[in-house]
Amino acid sequence: MLQLDRVELAQPGFRLTADWSVPKGARVALIGPSGAGKSSLLSAIAGFFPPVGGHVLWDGSALDGLAPGERPLSILFQDQNLFPHLTVAQNVGMGLRTDLRLSADQTARVTAALARVGLAGLESRRPAELSGGQQGRAALARVLLRARPLLLLDEPFAALGPALKTQMLDLLGDVAGETDATVLMVTHDPADARRFAGLTVLVEGGTAHAPAPTEALFTAPPPELAAYLGAT
Repeated sequence: MLQLDRVELAQPGFRLTADWSVPKGARVALIGPSGAGKSSLLSAIAGFFPPVGGHVLWDGSALDGLAPGERPLSILFQDQNLFPHLTVAQNVGMGLRTDLRLSADQTARVTAALARVGLAGLESRRPAELSGGQQGRAALARVLLRARPLLLLDEPFAALGPALKTQMLDLLGDVAGETDATVLMVTHDPADARRFAGLTVLVEGGTAHAPAPTEALFTAPPPELAAYLGAT
């Protein structure tokens, strides 16, 4: 279980609080106005933005003081976290060993992960030689190999067209299902939340509100969400 125990984030002109939990394996969308703190909340969970109050806990253990690399999570940003000077296979292999000294078995696992996401035969290409959708698939292949129990996504598919984004969301769902990962995904698109996430967190007015069932939330949105959606 992921628990945000009275977490408080603060910077000059910015403050955000969160006090809720989600069960293991949950798929959660974070939605709200730009600048409300969605990305900051992911950064706090990941260890990049230390809270000024409260605690982030995983399975009852506080993550306070742990460096990002020591936390039980993977995080994807809009740029997919791919290194431009490495091949696709090397980028994915980083999920197993950062020094890329892979055993024969580990190399085979990289090949299998790339095949799983539809990138068989593209192992030697550089990220710049891939389409946006292919870059996203490579990033998901690395996540699949890392098999961390918590996956944080900061709009990694925002630049894709509707059809390709739908494909990537479905692939993300498959990957999360295979690893039983808890997923938190920042999005500005209600359709993304409805397609992927069973729960949605509204981040607005200095508060990351408690998760609510996605379909019910968008069917009868509270005033703050209705204002954001332009439904008032």
